[in-house]
Amino acid sequence: MSTITLSTTMLPDGPYGDDFVIGESLPPAPAITIDEGLAAQYQAISGDPAGLTLSGPRAYATTGAEARVVNSALVLHLAIGQSTVATRIVIANLFYRDVTLHRQIHLGSTLTSTVTPIARAFTRDNGNGRRAKVLLSVETRDQHDVLVASLERLALLPVRDQDRLVEAGEVGTADSSRPLEALLPVVPKDWNLSELSRRPLPPAGWQATDPLRDSISGALDLVRLTQNQAAAHRDPARGRHGRRLVYGGHVAALAQASLTRLVPGLAAVVGWRSCDHLAPAFEDDLLSFDITCDELLPVDGGALIAFRIKGQTLRQAGESVDLLDFRPVALVAGTIGADRD
Repeated sequence: MSTITLSTTMLPDGPYGDDFVIGESLPPAPAITIDEGLAAQYQAISGDPAGLTLSGPRAYATTGAEARVVNSALVLHLAIGQSTVATRIVIANLFYRDVTLHRQIHLGSTLTSTVTPIARAFTRDNGNGRRAKVLLSVETRDQHDVLVASLERLALLPVRDQDRLVEAGEVGTADSSRPLEALLPVVPKDWNLSELSRRPLPPAGWQATDPLRDSISGALDLVRLTQNQAAAHRDPARGRHGRRLVYGGHVAALAQASLTRLVPGLAAVVGWRSCDHLAPAFEDDLLSFDITCDELLPVDGGALIAFRIKGQTLRQAGESVDLLDFRPVALVAGTIGADRD
């Protein structure tokens, strides 16, 4: 009787940090078609009021396409969810880097992600052995094999065998100073931004606090919707102090919804400069967001704007806990140089 040996990357309890072959892509997660139902469920979870994702006539007037635009945050959550073929037993995600939406897509698109470990380093021994920091490259393509999104994420993972620890490549650090010019090539060239807004753009230094606080709900729904297999987001025993951890992108999704509310001309997020999760989030956390406009780069009909969003939650005894430091770059319709209400 023959014995079948499965690759460790295929085992449901892994892969561990020492299982990866650097430079070798993992077997992909199932492809996902973004239909009306999937978009509606994401809308119910995030509440994002982005006009091109909600209104067919507005999407047609702006983009020329009959189908509504897929929320750029949803695209990234699907890419991250598909990347969890590498992070089922992740301890933490340490940073995201070079997050880019190469094109804005419409309902009916099908996404597939390729996940490749490109570097590995090990932590110091904390008395229970070292853990692995694995840098993952993620590329997401549509049904026509056109690149839709790309990012790098650094995952902290347990180690299966301390005797076979091998470091490789350079993990590096996150960079929140990514120049706006680097994202000009991904700005849609054929969109009519005048259909979205003729209001003044927020100037550099503009700050606002969203008066609408929001509660985290549907945490399990979002990880299931996006095929996120990280056990810490599903199993309380794998979370923190017996509680399921909310997927960090859920907090970022509510932050982007807050940004859309305060910046009505927002057409799409085209990339992230960085996204740091400062503390764990839990179901029913009440979130508030402070938004700053860091800088602008004019484009036809508006600007590329680098924002910084800080998110907090209230815990026991009214304690405020910092949860999020998120720096998205958005394409915003409007006029430059006029006074803003």
